[in-house]
Amino acid sequence: MGEMSVGSTGVAVGCLGMSVWLWGGRRSGARRAQVLLAGGGAAGLGPPPWRRLEGELRRLRGRLGFEWWAAAAGLALAVLGASVLPVVAGAAGVPLLRRVRLAREERRVRERRAAAVIALCAVVAGEVRAGRQPGEALVRAVRDFEGPGTGGAGSRGPGPGAPESGGFGETQAVVLAAARFGGDVPGALAAAARRPGAEGLMGLAACWRVAVDQGAGLAAGLDRLEGALRAERDQRADLRAQLAGARSTVWMLAALPVLGLGLGAALGADPLHVLLHTGSGLGCLLVGGLLESVGMWWATRIVRGAEAA
Repeated sequence: MGEMSVGSTGVAVGCLGMSVWLWGGRRSGARRAQVLLAGGGAAGLGPPPWRRLEGELRRLRGRLGFEWWAAAAGLALAVLGASVLPVVAGAAGVPLLRRVRLAREERRVRERRAAAVIALCAVVAGEVRAGRQPGEALVRAVRDFEGPGTGGAGSRGPGPGAPESGGFGETQAVVLAAARFGGDVPGALAAAARRPGAEGLMGLAACWRVAVDQGAGLAAGLDRLEGALRAERDQRADLRAQLAGARSTVWMLAALPVLGLGLGAALGADPLHVLLHTGSGLGCLLVGGLLESVGMWWATRIVRGAEAA
């Protein structure tokens, strides 16, 4: 019986291998036929399943944001500690982390828009030096401008992550109409400067008003404006670099309790059970969480106050 069982198993494995080989050969033959019939183009079979799954996961991660890691961590701690409290804490941390993420994205958009305004001033100054009238120079710069780091003037269409036409946004049509038909260009620029990060357009509006009303050189004024805006941007970047150490220290101190929990678990003390299932542990958890939150808020306020100053 044992020999018959081994023989039957070998026959079954052999049949399975033959089926897989035939199926793979048929698929490869079909793929070659599709390539030949398509004239050497794509086979049309689509990407492999793992590639599609990777793309879906990447899109899902970009859509959800990193704040949902708090909910995932709370769920994992709830499973490890056999308590519902980590789930509640993780759910409460989602809106807080979302605010942090949105504030960071808003700051990046503001920085890109400020850099776009600086580059726009340089483009307009160059067009004026090339012999074009100020209105024509502004129209060409606004229409052809793509954004910082993506090609500058002369490019067509915005690049990935680039701000809207030098920070104009929905006011672009108003600025173009004013520049093309002799309208109130400084007023249109001032309206566009209300967007966060586009405050430098107020300087462009002032240079435009002085050049038109008093006949001063627009290119020279834009050069000075570009230099001032660039110096201000570099100063902000230098200050942010100096505060990076303080910000890293704040996050490191905030992660120390998590490190303590890991060390306690490694030593076999079961800190999750003590914190989540005993009265003294719950008290320590409440007080520690409150002190941690106050400390993070206070340290973040100090760093933001230094940046604002």
